[in-house]
Amino acid sequence: MERYEFQAETKQLLDLMVHSIYSNKDIFLRELISNSSDALDKLRYQQLTDTSLEPDSGEPAIRIEADKKARTVRVIDNGIGMSKDDVIGYVGTIAKSGTKEFLNVLQKNKDKALSPELIGQFGVGLYSCFMVADKIVIETRKAGENKGLRWESTGDGTYTIEDIEQEPVGTAITLHLKATDAEDGLFDYTDEWKIREIVRKYSDYISYPIRMQVERTEYEQNENGEVKPGAKSKTVVKDETLNSIKAIWTRSPEEVPDEEYNEFYKHISHDWTDPMDRIAFKAEGTFEFRGLLFIPSRAQHDLFYRDSTQGIHLYIRRVFIMSDCKELIPEYLRFMRGVVDSEDLSLNISREILQQNRQIQVIRNKVTAKVLEKLADMKEKDADKYTLFWNEFGKVLKEGLINDIKNRDKLLDLLMVESTADAEKRTTLAEYVSRMKQGQDKIYYMNGRSRDAIENSPHLEAFRDKGYEVILLTDAVDELWVQAALEYDKKQLVSVGKGTVDLGSEEEQKKEKKELEEQKEHFKSLLEFLKNKLSEHVKEVRLSKRLTSSPVCLVGEATDMTPQMEELMRSMGQDIPKTKRILEVNPGHPIFQKMQERFDKDRSDPVLGEYSELLYGQALLAEGNQPPDPGKFSKAVADLMARALNG
Repeated sequence: MERYEFQAETKQLLDLMVHSIYSNKDIFLRELISNSSDALDKLRYQQLTDTSLEPDSGEPAIRIEADKKARTVRVIDNGIGMSKDDVIGYVGTIAKSGTKEFLNVLQKNKDKALSPELIGQFGVGLYSCFMVADKIVIETRKAGENKGLRWESTGDGTYTIEDIEQEPVGTAITLHLKATDAEDGLFDYTDEWKIREIVRKYSDYISYPIRMQVERTEYEQNENGEVKPGAKSKTVVKDETLNSIKAIWTRSPEEVPDEEYNEFYKHISHDWTDPMDRIAFKAEGTFEFRGLLFIPSRAQHDLFYRDSTQGIHLYIRRVFIMSDCKELIPEYLRFMRGVVDSEDLSLNISREILQQNRQIQVIRNKVTAKVLEKLADMKEKDADKYTLFWNEFGKVLKEGLINDIKNRDKLLDLLMVESTADAEKRTTLAEYVSRMKQGQDKIYYMNGRSRDAIENSPHLEAFRDKGYEVILLTDAVDELWVQAALEYDKKQLVSVGKGTVDLGSEEEQKKEKKELEEQKEHFKSLLEFLKNKLSEHVKEVRLSKRLTSSPVCLVGEATDMTPQMEELMRSMGQDIPKTKRILEVNPGHPIFQKMQERFDKDRSDPVLGEYSELLYGQALLAEGNQPPDPGKFSKAVADLMARALNG
C-alpha cells in the first residue's frame, strides 16, 4: 500500500467542500452515474478501434448497491476502468485550470448554499461525495491491464493506493456514509425510494441500464395468478432497472405514441393537461444536438412574474444538467417546455459559461427557428388551434418584436390583432394588407385601454367615414413593440392618434388641403386665443382633418409618447415628464363655429375661457382620461347647463 498526499490546492478544496453547505447533496449520485456512463462510452469506442482489448465483459450497465446496515452506497460499472496513472492524475489531483477560481468561489460562499451547477463547472464532482460520505473507496481495473487497484481516502488530505486482484474490467466506487446523511431525518441515502427518486430526476435517460437489487414480498399464487388462500409470504430479491434507458427524444417520432409524449410532457412540466403541440428535431453536422419541445395548452400562472422559470431542460449525452436553462431560448418563448440534449457540450458547464458559449448560441438560434416555424405552420394549417394558442401566449410572443430584430418579420407574420374590420375575431397583418384600399400605403393602428374605448374615440371618425381599417391595440406591450417594428410588407405602421391625417386619393387630399388653408385663415385668431388659454396643457391648437362629428381631440407628434406609454413607464418607476400634445378642433362643428361668432363680437368674453377649458376636458374624457381638475370641470359643465336651461 502506498500513501500519497493531495496537492495543496486539492487539500484546501476538500476541506472547503466537506465543511461547506451544499444546496443539493443528491447530486453526488448523478456525478457518479455520469462518470460510469462516460467510462462505458469510452470502452465501447476503444473496443471498436482497438482489437487487442479483451471481449465485452457482459452487457454495459451501471449497478447501484445500498447496504443499510453497513451504511454504504456502491456504484459499479463495467466501463473502461482506470490505471494507476489515471487514478493519480484524475482522482488524486485536480489538474484543472479553474481550480483556483473554484476555491475562490467556495471561500466566498462558504456560509451559503452552493448550486449543483457550480460543482459540475470545475470537474470536481467526485469530491462532492465527501458531502455525504466520510470515506470513499475506488476499486478499478483498466481494460487491457492484468491487475486492478484500490484508491481510498477519508478526505483528510491523504489517500492510499494498493494493487488488488480484481477480475472484471471497470470501476466500483463505495461511499461510507456519514453518521447521518438525512435532512431532518426524512430520508436515508440507502433507502430504495430515495435512490429511485434521484435516478429518475437526474439520470432517467442515461443510455445504459441503471440496475439495483431490491427485496420484495411475494405470496404463492394459483394458475390464474391469484394469491392462494392462506398462502405464506416469502422474501425474494429481484434485479430491477431504475431508468428508462432510451431517452424519448432519441427515438423516432413515428415510434412514440402520443400518449407517451404527453406523459413525458407532464413529467417535465408538472402540468396536468396534455400539450397543445410538440416539436421534435435533430441537428447534425459538426455540432450535434436533439430537441423535444412542447407548446402547453394553457399559460403558466407565473408567466409574467419576473422570477418565472423557463422549462427547457438541458441534457448532455442523456445526462441531466439543469431544468431552467434560460440560455437555450429567448425570453419571449419562455412558455415552451421540453428538452435539449447536446452530444458535444462538456458536462462541466456552468451558467456563466453557457452565456458565452458559441455552441449554446447555435442551439438557441435553432430552437427559436423551430418554434417559430411550428407556429407559422399551425397558423397556416389549423387556424382554430392557432387562435387558442394566441389567446394564451400572444402577449408574451409580442415581446419578441421589441428585441429580436433577426426574427421580427417572422413574428409580425404570426401577429394577431383586433381591428375595426370584424369585432368577433382577430386579424393578421397579411389579412389587413389584403383588404387595404386602393392607393393606401400605410397600416393604421391605435393604442387604447380597451376595444370599446378605441372604437368610441374621435380619432377614428375620418377613418371610419372613408372606409379605412384600423388595428386596435390594447395590451401594454403594444405600446413598446410598435415603436420598434416600424413597417410590415414595406408599409409603414402609423398611429391614428399622432401626426396629421392624409386620407383618400391624391385629388381628394389636394381639395382638403385647400379648404383647410382657407379655414385656418378664418379661424386664425380664435386658434391663437385657445393656444394661449391652454398653454399649460397643450403645445399647439390646430384644425383637424380626422374629426367629422366630434368637436375636439388630442393628438401627439409622430415621435411623442402616448399617454398610455407615459403611464406604463411611470408604473415601472421611470420619472417621465408629461408630454404636451396638440389640441385638434373640428372647424365644421357647431360649438367651434359659435365660439368664433362670440369671439368676433367680444374677444374678452369670459365665457370663451370657460369653453376653452371645457373643450380640453372633453378631449381628455373622449380618450378615457380625466380632466386636470375634475371638480372644476364638473362645476363648469353644471353652470353651462344652468345657463342653457335659463335661456
